[in-house]
Parts: sequence; C-alpha cells; structure tokens
Amino acid sequence: MMSVLFVFCVAAQDKQAEITFDKTTYNFGTFSENDPVVEGTFTFTNTGDDLLVIHQAVASCGCTVPEYTKEPVKPGQKGTIKVTYNGKGKAPGKFKKSITLRTNAKTEMVRLFVEGDMTAK
Repeated sequence: MMSVLFVFCVAAQDKQAEITFDKTTYNFGTFSENDPVVEGTFTFTNTGDDLLVIHQAVASCGCTVPEYTKEPVKPGQKGTIKVTYNGKGKAPGKFKKSITLRTNAKTEMVRLFVEGDMTAK
C-alpha cells in the first residue's frame, strides 16, 4: 500500500506599507540671489496596510536639507518631507537637486526632486 502525503503551504499575505506622493518634483520657481533660501513641502500618504517608516532622507548636496516625519505613519495617514534649499554662495541660474528616501515600504527607495531658477543680485 502506498501512502501519499500532500503538503500545502499557505503563505500568509504579508502586510506592507506603501508610500504615495502628491508630487515627486517641487518647483521653487524664480527667486533672487538676494533672498537665496527657499522651502517646499512634499506630502505623502501611506497607501499600504502596515506602518510606514522613513529610515533616511539624503540630499544630493549640502545646499538642500530635507526634514521628514520621524514617527511611523499609519495606513491611510499623511506625512511630510520639508525641503530647504540654500542658494547662498551658489552660482545663479537653474538648478535641480534630488532627495533619496529609504523606507520600509514596498518600494523601498524613492527619489524626489527640487528645482528652481535663482536670479543674480
């Protein structure tokens, strides 16, 4: 007599956070070298079904400083990334800088951009 053993593995669907931005590029527009510090805010929503945690936000240069929501963001809730660009000592003209986010979301790495045009004094 032959015994047949069937093994069924059912993987529980893992809950996962997901980060969704209102926009991924923020345009500061045109501003003067006389007033070279500008700020903008990105808003995101956790569209997943688990807590969203931003581990790190790294700018492409020291002239761009991101500040982000440090607390875990619940599903359906919103958070922000405030970005300050300081053009002091930088050459006037158009610029585009990036901010790379590392999160626990399904898409672990997200890149945001800030851009603008600083006019000469």
